[in-house]
Amino acid sequence: MSTVGKPLPHESAHLHVRGAAQYVDDLPEPAGTLHAAVGLSRCAHGQVRRLDLDAVRSYPGVLAVLVAADIPGHNNCGPILHDEPILAHELVQFHGQPLFAVAATSHEIARRAVRLAVVEYAPLPAILDFDAALAAESWVLPPVETSQGDAAGKIAAAPHRLSGVAEVGGQEHFYLEGQISYAEPREDHTLQLWCSTQHPTEMQHMVAHALGWHSHQITVLCRRMGGGFGGKESQSAQWACIAALLAQRTGRPVKLRLDRDDDMVASGKRHPFRIRWEAGFDGQGLLHGVRFELASDCGYSADLSGPVNDRAICHVDNAYYLDAVAIRSLRCKTNKVSNTAFRGFGGPQGMFAIESLIDDVARYLRLDPLAVRQRNFYGHGPERATTHYGMAVEDNVAPELVAQLAVECGYAARREAIAAFNAQSPVIKRGIALTPVKFGISFNATHYNQAGALVQVYTDGSVLLNHGGTEMGQGLHTKVRQIVAQVFGLPVGQVRITATDTSKVPNTSATAASSGTDLNGKAAEAAALRIRERLAAFVAEQAGLAPEAVSFVDGQVRAGEQAEDFGALCARAYHARIQLWDNGFYRTPKIHWDVKAKRGRPFYYFAYGAACSEVAIDTLTGESRLLRADLLHDAGQSINPALDIGQIEGGFIQGMGWLTSEELCWRASGEQAGQLLTHAPSTYKIPTAADVPPVFHTRLYANRNVEDSIHRSKAVGEPPLMLALSVFFALRDAVVAAVGPDSRPSLRAPATPESILRAIRRGREEA
Repeated sequence: MSTVGKPLPHESAHLHVRGAAQYVDDLPEPAGTLHAAVGLSRCAHGQVRRLDLDAVRSYPGVLAVLVAADIPGHNNCGPILHDEPILAHELVQFHGQPLFAVAATSHEIARRAVRLAVVEYAPLPAILDFDAALAAESWVLPPVETSQGDAAGKIAAAPHRLSGVAEVGGQEHFYLEGQISYAEPREDHTLQLWCSTQHPTEMQHMVAHALGWHSHQITVLCRRMGGGFGGKESQSAQWACIAALLAQRTGRPVKLRLDRDDDMVASGKRHPFRIRWEAGFDGQGLLHGVRFELASDCGYSADLSGPVNDRAICHVDNAYYLDAVAIRSLRCKTNKVSNTAFRGFGGPQGMFAIESLIDDVARYLRLDPLAVRQRNFYGHGPERATTHYGMAVEDNVAPELVAQLAVECGYAARREAIAAFNAQSPVIKRGIALTPVKFGISFNATHYNQAGALVQVYTDGSVLLNHGGTEMGQGLHTKVRQIVAQVFGLPVGQVRITATDTSKVPNTSATAASSGTDLNGKAAEAAALRIRERLAAFVAEQAGLAPEAVSFVDGQVRAGEQAEDFGALCARAYHARIQLWDNGFYRTPKIHWDVKAKRGRPFYYFAYGAACSEVAIDTLTGESRLLRADLLHDAGQSINPALDIGQIEGGFIQGMGWLTSEELCWRASGEQAGQLLTHAPSTYKIPTAADVPPVFHTRLYANRNVEDSIHRSKAVGEPPLMLALSVFFALRDAVVAAVGPDSRPSLRAPATPESILRAIRRGREEA
């Protein structure tokens, strides 16, 4: 019985469709549970002159009010630098920063009470955009410069030179389940925390630091999240700490569930980037040298901006060989919420930079952008096969994958048909683009590339599994369950998975960097294999055979002519005092990374993909439609094709939202300058089912991983998001059709109707 490679349903699908899957807010509430709410600042930057909470404390139903001075331990929730207070004290640094928290007998009472606070500020100058941050040299972290080869010399000597500016906005995570933590005090100065988080161990550490306790006093559990996308990697710590502090202060369970508006205002987002580039190239578009300035809006604190920007540096090549490149990375400090991890973790912004450059080079030379992209691909063998950070590209399938997709989707014929359509259509213009993806898999922070698991086999042959990864809908638990079932030759129904629990598997890494299955699957497999080896040795000894002659297939254990039910064997093994549980550990091999030099092998392997998108725009309104999308993605030897295709399609649509409709807007001036205006679904527009193209083809590329990943599979969490770059550059292709073939229109992402109209207007003015 082979469970690996089968398109099995998500392990919680039957619960999802019946509304029976329990999330944190669905857990039964013990008697005496209190509900928390948070008071947010109404000033982007200023000193707190007065914080009067008398009316809050006296409001009926309020049992506790928490301010910074009440925190017994560290007032910090910054994951790397201690620059992010749980509650602001004397200084507020963004509009919406938490100032105090309330615990009350109901959620509604708590929310009403926080609005009664009287706060007076002494405003300070606020930095709210790239122009102000760059002019003031306002950084959360020092600028980083790295280079490979003589970029300036190669650019100067090239037959053609070009420069440009590209801008791409941020993105709200918009997980279905908002930020939520539920803390319950336990005996002898201990606390149990249920938290919707991608990083239970970090929540354990942060809560312990805030309380002034040790890690072994805190237990964190997470059975499932209603989405995360990176927004619950570090950002869940603030709310976990507040819930835990209030629980310890009152001696009662406390639940903190953010309202959607508060969640969007007070939690970080994807980093916006402003990119300046310069390139030297030949008449066929082959790049000789490039130079990038990557400025990112990090918000008011560092959070994960260091590694996010480092990953942008590592992905500024995408699938292209850069012989000579110079990169300056600016980590801008603004008076906005601290931006954070988001699916792709800087990789999408880095790829947006090089794709913008490639597209402009093609427009300048009046060449097909796909031909220029193919001309610059990494090569095979020793030539043109080393990244700008010194890693050999040993598994390059981008040229073959892109060529296959171009043929299968009829790219050449469709481009001709689109040109003919545009020639006779004065208002509606169509565009097409085919873009590649090469995405590195592993944490840049090498120490996170480890995982643990616990596998327990019971005497009836059922199996209980626990590992350090978290389930956010992506299907991690389903895949790890398949892996363990495969080891024992069991149907997946005989393997049950339990909540991620810091008291079972300690020191876990975040479920991030697309590495959840790679790490936790290997750890669970290692634990299961050790149990199987003991059982095989037990059977072999009794049968007079070598352990290698024992097989575990279809729920049975076979040794020569003998066959026994797996459950019966487990019962016999127990009576023979054979250990039926074990733990497993895995650390990713081969990787190393010099953070200061920005050199090494940060990734175990690369995942590849390509997408071809066809769009239409209305040149009078700026409205756009995605008409067709063809996706071909490299998932290696897929563990679960159904889940992988779901991740590919979902990632593509989410990426499309980032690049087309999801615009974040802040108030630019006035008393409420810095206020997030797009703080609800009424003003912030994520894609809906109506935005899925009517023609949508998704296929897996046949490509067994060259590295020894779990069952030679490849990660599919983050890489597919960048397939949506094809949508943006198809829209730019349509704008070119509206403006003229010699144009290089300045189209800002997200390409909203307003952005498209501005690009057309400016393009025509410059023509």
